[in-house]
Amino acid sequence: MKIEDFLGSRKKDIIEKWFNRVIETYSDDTAHFLKTQKDPFANPVGSNILSGLNALFDGLVSGGDEKEIEAFLDRIIRIRAIQTIFSPSQATAFIFDLKKVIRDIYKNELNKSDALMELLLFETRIDSLGLAAFDVFVKCREQIYEIKANQERSKIFRAFERAGLVTEIQEE
Repeated sequence: MKIEDFLGSRKKDIIEKWFNRVIETYSDDTAHFLKTQKDPFANPVGSNILSGLNALFDGLVSGGDEKEIEAFLDRIIRIRAIQTIFSPSQATAFIFDLKKVIRDIYKNELNKSDALMELLLFETRIDSLGLAAFDVFVKCREQIYEIKANQERSKIFRAFERAGLVTEIQEE
C-alpha cells in the first residue's frame, strides 16, 4: 500500500492528533475552549484551524496545487501571525508536528521494504510546506506592522495639522 493511500485511510486519526498538537501551543484555558467549542461562529479560530489542517492534509496527500495549498496555509498562519504570543518559529512549528503524528501512526508499516523511502519523500513535502508557512507568516507580520506604522503616521500628521504646523502647498 502506498503511503498516500495509507494516510488517506487514517485521515481522521491524523487530523485529530495534529489538531490537538496545534491546540496544545495555547494556554490551558484557550486550548480547552478551542477543543470543546464546536460552533464555528463561537469559535472561529478553532474552526479555521481545523478546516485548514484538513485542507492542508488533503493537498499534501494528493500532491495538490501549490497555490491552493498556500491559500489554506494562509488561513492558519494569518491567525497565528496576529497572535503576538507566538514567535515565527512557534507559529509555523505545527507544520513539522505533522511528521511526528504520521511517524507515530505509520510506525508499524515501516517494516515493509518501500515504506521508509515513501515516508521520507512525504516528509520532504511537509518540509516544503513548513518553509511556505514561514514565508506566509512573514508577509502577514509585515502587513500588521505596515498598518500600525500608517496609523501612527496618520495620528502624527493630524496632530501637526491641528497645531497649525502643517499646511497644504498651493499650486501656481
